[in-house]
Amino acid sequence: MSRRLLRWALALPVLLALVPGCGAGEPGAASTASAPAAGGNAQKLTVFAAASLTGAFTELGKTFKDAHPGVTVEFNFGSSATLAQQIVQGAPADVFAAASPATMKTVTDAALAGAPATFARNKLQIAVPAGNPAEVGELEDLADAKVKVALCAAQVPCGAAAVKALEAAGLKVTPVTLEQDVKATLTKVELGEVDAALVYATDVIASGGKVTGIDFPEADQAINDYPIAALTGAPAGSTARQFVDLVLSARGKDVLTRAGFQVP
Repeated sequence: MSRRLLRWALALPVLLALVPGCGAGEPGAASTASAPAAGGNAQKLTVFAAASLTGAFTELGKTFKDAHPGVTVEFNFGSSATLAQQIVQGAPADVFAAASPATMKTVTDAALAGAPATFARNKLQIAVPAGNPAEVGELEDLADAKVKVALCAAQVPCGAAAVKALEAAGLKVTPVTLEQDVKATLTKVELGEVDAALVYATDVIASGGKVTGIDFPEADQAINDYPIAALTGAPAGSTARQFVDLVLSARGKDVLTRAGFQVP
């Protein structure tokens, strides 16, 4: 090959790249490469929510993703008190749904959330294992030293509600275990490690028949309001407010009611 032909062969790819519609400058290739960013709105929404909301919020999360293509919804379920402390300490979150106004106040007092809205209410039931081996029938039975009882720790909403209910009944109950959230408390009953526990009515429903719930009148004096708020400076911005709107909507109320919550 002559030197002239060799120089032409080496220059040809560069020339083709400069011609519109060819090589790397092709419009189709550019749009494909930038599709994830231009698609727009690929985004993660992080929701911190009380453990008792696991079932209802998981369903609402799927509804939200269907209506917002490209948005990934991630949940952090746990004790409201623990979640509030995590937010105050800088954990990245967009929405906080708490099981009590007191735990939400931890976040609002730190100016980390806008005005919260109450979206649900929940009350306690006595949960007993299948077959109710200890023959628990009313709240007074939990004061019997022979009955092994699990309660939520007093600093978490389900524990604070239990304290109110027991005080209203004038009862002193000595639990064999204090758990950090309602799901852990319920698990003790499901595994048969305790004879009874005070948990939310919604958690009894969510157990799918693994435990039996027993109503008691003092529960009406210890109903927990559930507030929700988009966090100030939330990374997901308006998407966070849209999730809050879904929870407060008729669709949200339907899901919560089916889960056993009372709605305002």
